Amino acid sequence: MGYAIAGAALAAGQEVTLISGPVDLDPPPSAQFVSILTSDEMYSAVHRHARECDVLVMCAAVADHKPREISATKIKKRNEHFAVDLVPTRDILASLPHKDRQFLLVGFAAETNDIEENAKQKLRAKNCDIIVANDVSSEDSGMESDENEVTIFFSNGEKEKISRASKKIIARELVKILINSHEKRLTKKM
Repeated sequence: MGYAIAGAALAAGQEVTLISGPVDLDPPPSAQFVSILTSDEMYSAVHRHARECDVLVMCAAVADHKPREISATKIKKRNEHFAVDLVPTRDILASLPHKDRQFLLVGFAAETNDIEENAKQKLRAKNCDIIVANDVSSEDSGMESDENEVTIFFSNGEKEKISRASKKIIARELVKILINSHEKRLTKKM
């Protein structure tokens, strides 16, 4: 979804910095592209570039956990139980500034149940301006699909639904909403 949003934002005349881990997609040619491999690199890159943006869209599906230890060599097969000790990754979205933030913060909530309740809770807990929720429990929508449908929750209590469509169409509609929300935010500050 991030690549579709980046492409739609570029088509709408916006400057785009796309921070991405390894995927089988080519970045839009006119986007500033920042390649990362780990959740720690994503954290650093987002914090480095956040100060420069008007709208920050956080839709990467970064892992919630990572191995406590990383082996420098191959771990050989054994005929005994083997366990990997996991630790939480840093919460990039929650780590962003809450007070006097100069950019519109848009998070994503990929949910499998209680979509609206979980999305609203994330909107509040992560101090976002907007949360875009999508149901990823179905094989034909969400992460690995070219189609999606989303519900957008705003911090003022409003919500808007974008019906099932290709990710490119959803991205275009979402970018229009984000541009409008950013303009309203600027007008409100004046």
